[in-house]
Amino acid sequence: MNDTDHGRSGLEQPEPQTVASTEAVSTLREEHALLMRELTTRAELVLREADEGRWPQSELRELLNYLHLEVLRQVTDTEWLLFRAAHRAPDDLARLRRDHLELRLAIDVLTQAAATGGSANGPSPPQLAAATRDLLAQLDAHLTAEQQVLTAGGAAPSTASLGSQPHEWYPLTEGPVIDLDQLPGEQGVDAALARLIRLEPEEQVELRCSSDPSPLWQRLFRADPGGYGLAYLERGPQLWSLAITRRTAHWTPHPHA
Repeated sequence: MNDTDHGRSGLEQPEPQTVASTEAVSTLREEHALLMRELTTRAELVLREADEGRWPQSELRELLNYLHLEVLRQVTDTEWLLFRAAHRAPDDLARLRRDHLELRLAIDVLTQAAATGGSANGPSPPQLAAATRDLLAQLDAHLTAEQQVLTAGGAAPSTASLGSQPHEWYPLTEGPVIDLDQLPGEQGVDAALARLIRLEPEEQVELRCSSDPSPLWQRLFRADPGGYGLAYLERGPQLWSLAITRRTAHWTPHPHA
């Protein structure tokens, strides 16, 4: 695998990740509240910068990450897991699907704005702030309408309770430390792997587990041979810890002649 094991003394250690413990949500209303709370927190950082005339490049990137990875996933999961089982009028569900399309378009507007990097040929900070506020209002109104339609016959289950990845896992994978013990089962491994694949060049995360996480590393290596550096920080028996770094450029293995 061409791994390098430097040990603890050879690496700058990332700060431990602090994650507030949250119970898994079981109803759609709770799931929506969690999404809006997390999204609003990130949007407020964008608005704070934009309202003061600064282009919020990093804050906008974090907001878009959440929109793409969590909000759009919720849209897809709601249609797949809840709409098919909902005994509601077809017109009601069609209206919600149109809302989903409008949300995707609104997110595309922010994505295109981020691509300009605040240059003169893109939107100004006040225009970005207005688009962000419009998106928040649009999503809030849609989630309210969705709850009215889908919970009319009683509390609708959350998508996570029906098998979707819990939204509570997002902060567990997006920080500098990923604790696999907090991400149970194969679904948790998939969530951690997806985060590692999204690492930026030279970005590093620490992977921790009470058992050897080498199967996850092997899956990552198969997905992108040579694209990541690995250094074990602890080798058990009670704690396994390793630093994984995305390389800026990597070798490509060639078959033997």
